[in-house]
Amino acid sequence: MKKTNNKQYVWIAVACILAIITAGAAYYIFYQDKRMKEYRLQSELVKEELTDEYNDLSNQYEGFKMTVSNDSLIAKLESEQMKVQRLQEELRTVKSTNAKRINELMKELKTLRTIMQGYIQQIDSLNRLNEQLTAENRTVTAKYNRATETVSQLSQEKAKLTETVQMASQLDASNISVICLNKKNKTTDKIDKTDKIEVRFIINKNITAIPGEKTIYIRIQKPDDDVLVKSRAHVFTYENKEINYSAERNIEYTGEEYPMSIYWQVEEYLMPGTYRVDIFADGNRIGQKSFRLEK
Repeated sequence: MKKTNNKQYVWIAVACILAIITAGAAYYIFYQDKRMKEYRLQSELVKEELTDEYNDLSNQYEGFKMTVSNDSLIAKLESEQMKVQRLQEELRTVKSTNAKRINELMKELKTLRTIMQGYIQQIDSLNRLNEQLTAENRTVTAKYNRATETVSQLSQEKAKLTETVQMASQLDASNISVICLNKKNKTTDKIDKTDKIEVRFIINKNITAIPGEKTIYIRIQKPDDDVLVKSRAHVFTYENKEINYSAERNIEYTGEEYPMSIYWQVEEYLMPGTYRVDIFADGNRIGQKSFRLEK
């Protein structure tokens, strides 16, 4: 009889232990489920807040376009707004649980706000200049009865000032070098060993240049003056003409010094002689370098 009681106690103890384990497991699962719900809710809130901020940024660009009359600046504002809208669309479709991409979109937002600050300063500067010119125009008109001559003079001064600002804001390339590489990416001075041509240079610091996305073009001109191209459809505008380019690269320029390289993959016969590389950005030639290829 005593032996039977001992077995009962053992089974009771086992049942109690299993009950405790089951209760603990149930609590852990409940706790983890609660944490996951809280995490998803927090992620949704972060995504909603980020969505609102992108909407605000897009609306600000829309508002700025209504306050300026400079076609070039309006085009740049529209370009930046389109970039914001593309990221808005990506944010709309990205899952709330994709914390990595959401964090990347938050960093993108900070960069876009920095670029916007540059546009705000430029717009303020242009508005102040326009106010100044308007005030001067009213003063001169009030003092003199030669309105036509005064307007013509101010127009010429404004054109010169605009030209000066444009020249100062042009990008400039320095430390230009051309390197021939073989298939193992080692330098070579032989034409038949050249697999690709690297054009290496630095976009110089320019605090007056408008920051943002820039397309840098290179033209490699052969000794017979023909241009190396992959397709005759690869053109850009220079001095009101469409001209071919060899290769291009897009960069995000902030006004600081920007070292970079652009490559040409050799797929054609290269004749020996002197070649010329021209570098272009924003419709301007910003650098030039000659180099020779020997047999």
